[in-house]
Amino acid sequence: MGHREDLLEGAKRCLLEKGFARTTARDIVKESGTNLASIGYHYGSKDALLAQAYVALAEGVSQEWGEPGELPGANGSLERIRAVVGGITNSLGKPGSIWHLSMELIVMGDKMPALREHMSAAQREAGRGFIGMVMGEEPPADDPSVDTLGKFFSVLVIGLVAQHTFDPDYSPSADELTEGLSLLMEAAR
Repeated sequence: MGHREDLLEGAKRCLLEKGFARTTARDIVKESGTNLASIGYHYGSKDALLAQAYVALAEGVSQEWGEPGELPGANGSLERIRAVVGGITNSLGKPGSIWHLSMELIVMGDKMPALREHMSAAQREAGRGFIGMVMGEEPPADDPSVDTLGKFFSVLVIGLVAQHTFDPDYSPSADELTEGLSLLMEAAR
């Protein structure tokens, strides 16, 4: 691995251990075995590096659940939605959860405009990824479903993570969320 990759791996470990606000450039350098100048050269800033590390961590989480073809249920089915939401709810309580880090970044976004730009682009990609997991195929970036279905899934996940962060005992299970969605769909007919 080169310095760029070493920095990214070191930044991912720091994010999971310390979070965004408490991770310093020196922490990343120590963890990656590189030097301070490498951060600016390869990423422009510590915040840009941490934003890219967050995106890489988030992409890795969905891969833990398997490829869309390996998930139970037909594409777009409630069973498939239950499986995706179950993957999220099962990982919420684990130490170093990417989801808790997500809440930290949401809160910090209004204080750090450069971070917000990186995270805004990442959120759109996350929406595409959720579409791919639930529907079986990730749409092209310019597909209108990214701005509808992708945003719906992003809001659902952010709400789920926020609820779990505030009150894990009241946070809905995958079964409860899927049942709620089913009731809503039935009422809309």
